[in-house]
Amino acid sequence: MKHLILLTLFLVSVAHARPSVIPQPLEMTELEGDWTLKKKTVISYADEGAKQTAELMAEQLRPATGYKLKVKAGTKGGIVFQTKADGSLGKEGYELRVSDAVVITAPAPAPAGLFYGAQTLRQLLPPEIYSSEKISANWKVPKVEIRDIPRFGWRGMHLDVDRHFMPKEDVLRFIDTLSTFKFNSFHWHLTEDQGWRIEIKKYPKLTEVGAWRTETLIGHRAKEKRNGMPYAYDGIRHGGFYTQDEVREVVAYAAERHITVVPEIDMPGHMQAAIASYPELGCTTELVEVKRVWGVSEIILNPEESTVRFCKDVLTEVMDLFPSTFIHIGGDEARKPQWEASERIQQLRKDRGLKDMHEMQSWFIKQIDNFLVENNRRLIGWDEIAEGGLAENATIMWWRGHGKKGLAIARNAAEQGHDIVVASTSHLYFDYYQSKDQKSEPLAFGGHLPVEKVYNFEPIIPGLSEKARQHVLGAQGQLWTEYMPHMKQVEYMAFPRVCAVAEVVWRQQGQKNYDSFIERLAVQEKRFDRMNVNYRKLVK
Repeated sequence: MKHLILLTLFLVSVAHARPSVIPQPLEMTELEGDWTLKKKTVISYADEGAKQTAELMAEQLRPATGYKLKVKAGTKGGIVFQTKADGSLGKEGYELRVSDAVVITAPAPAPAGLFYGAQTLRQLLPPEIYSSEKISANWKVPKVEIRDIPRFGWRGMHLDVDRHFMPKEDVLRFIDTLSTFKFNSFHWHLTEDQGWRIEIKKYPKLTEVGAWRTETLIGHRAKEKRNGMPYAYDGIRHGGFYTQDEVREVVAYAAERHITVVPEIDMPGHMQAAIASYPELGCTTELVEVKRVWGVSEIILNPEESTVRFCKDVLTEVMDLFPSTFIHIGGDEARKPQWEASERIQQLRKDRGLKDMHEMQSWFIKQIDNFLVENNRRLIGWDEIAEGGLAENATIMWWRGHGKKGLAIARNAAEQGHDIVVASTSHLYFDYYQSKDQKSEPLAFGGHLPVEKVYNFEPIIPGLSEKARQHVLGAQGQLWTEYMPHMKQVEYMAFPRVCAVAEVVWRQQGQKNYDSFIERLAVQEKRFDRMNVNYRKLVK
């Protein structure tokens, strides 16, 4: 009898399990009863703006259910997508009502909200809906009314594919996972000292030479350097790159999921792979190799006019591949000893009327800023681009959020009318350990960044005026891959911290609840299991 009572209570709790959605919707009212997805359910779209999402919804539901759901124009169906003129939903909001049918509504004409509503519907279904193989399940959805609007317009994740190359298929898979959490920006870090990853037809040596290093450092660079130990290498050639056709495929795939791919071509620092390919871009006559060791290189582009032309040539091909408004030009950690030691560059500084080499970097960035503006694009770079004077149209990606200098740069930029994307190393760098017990974790950069710290982060920079606050576009998490040799390790470092970021950028600070998030994350783990995502399990 006791077992029967416990079983009954368990079944009741399952039947009335609360909807578990990440990020949690702005408003959600639970109604009585369920709606069931069936083999004969029709997906309809009321206007052409809704057609693509309707078709993608059918595609996403097919693997687990085995249903080849019919998609047709109109307003009659089990799942209906429609747009309407509604300024209160912003550009990306949506309404979802589950009663006798599922109706998802978003503001016209932009269909992004329809896609986000579709992802919420997927999360309302049992976790098994994310299976890649057909399974038997009762595809019930709790009846609800949802009205949902994101807080920030930039909801992003970054991926470095330079320290370790990630095949195109892995990048597509990662983007698909991000899309389930309503991210709308994918920052693709494509060039580094350790590898150049994008085909540039005018400069074929960038991939013939720059995409490959002879071997890779074994172990933790900082620890070995501190202990005076010699570096050890694996002796394995490493590299790879994306053809322009592959880049177009990634961009199109992301666009279907309402994610903008923002490319990064780092300059003038972090360019050792390019200089290894074309030595005339460097500051000395010494030949260099594609860097085998992690860390910041002192090898830097020379600031000659010819080098600026090279950068513009590269960006011309990049802009042809990426329709994104923003083009990321890096600008970080540009060490200047080579500039300081060069008589030619010192003379250039004087000829250009520049005070120091910080102003030389600013001059360089301003040339690129003007070029991008001429091509109807916007420059974004790491916050070092503000040193020596910020280019007129530049947007800052603020990463040095842990000190007074970084805070001052961000505040000054925002108060002067420059937009900011928050990427604070203190809360949004996912190459840090997820546990204080580092021996129990895979090798990582260092530090400790638990999911709770990520979740409690507030992107609005302290001390900003109300007007300056409007210049904070949003935030993103960073994945630097020195110690992530493949996508499975990327996933382990990313998830569940990415889920926390999703809620940080979607909901207001006062609306978040960590206990609720952890409850919903327990359900999300079941989804990850079905998706074959190598997430780090929560420690109970």
